[in-house]
Amino acid sequence: MRRTRIGWVLGSGRSRGLRVGAAALAVLGVVGALSPAVASASPQQQPLNWTKLTPPVRPYAREGQSMAYDAATSTVVLFGGAALSCCLGDTWTWDGTTWTKQDVVVHPTARTLAAMAYDAATGTVVLFGGTNHHALLNDTWTWDGTTWIQQHPATSPPGRYLAYMAYDAATGTVVLYGGAARGTGNLCYLGRTWTWDGTTWTAQTPAVHPSARAEGAMVYDAATGTVVLFGGSGYATTRCSGNRAVLFEQTWTWG
Repeated sequence: MRRTRIGWVLGSGRSRGLRVGAAALAVLGVVGALSPAVASASPQQQPLNWTKLTPPVRPYAREGQSMAYDAATSTVVLFGGAALSCCLGDTWTWDGTTWTKQDVVVHPTARTLAAMAYDAATGTVVLFGGTNHHALLNDTWTWDGTTWIQQHPATSPPGRYLAYMAYDAATGTVVLYGGAARGTGNLCYLGRTWTWDGTTWTAQTPAVHPSARAEGAMVYDAATGTVVLFGGSGYATTRCSGNRAVLFEQTWTWG
């Protein structure tokens, strides 16, 4: 059983200091939101489909962008990416109907393949690292719904891209794992766990952990109160190699 802390402080219209365990999420956010008719409907009664939307305003075509849901403003935040080998540094928000380009004065430099996740404990979206095709980045930025703020933690993970990142509601921290970096002529995969508490990064030293890897998926599982990591790519025996990377089919949980 993981310990949880529940707190709610309102400031500047944004929720701050919220830490909710799986049980509270189920009571407050999921079960309470479903009417009996919807809760009892079968999949046959509620067919699901993809819907192509064509908002008149939208981001330019790109790949490698970072995107996360900002629960404090009920919008989806998109940052950066790459187009025609050129890194982008623009911020867009989606309100369910249209995209809005946020013309903020202060923002992260152009980059692609950065990690981004919503931090419910601080009510901000956290962006870390990425690459601008010339260098690896290890800066930390937070989006408060209005502007980007560069954080200056006492400790930061080394620069990387294609890292895993997810918010851990059971501990009120953002978890960062793995990613890729450049060694001496070879691609290096990283295999360390870091957590962000809203102020600084802390390197965790678990006795057991996944091997060095990047490009996988990681998300918080509210039902079990753990962060789930799946797959990715890395080298079979070493962190840095000139050999072809292998794909992993492993499932790991943090908590």
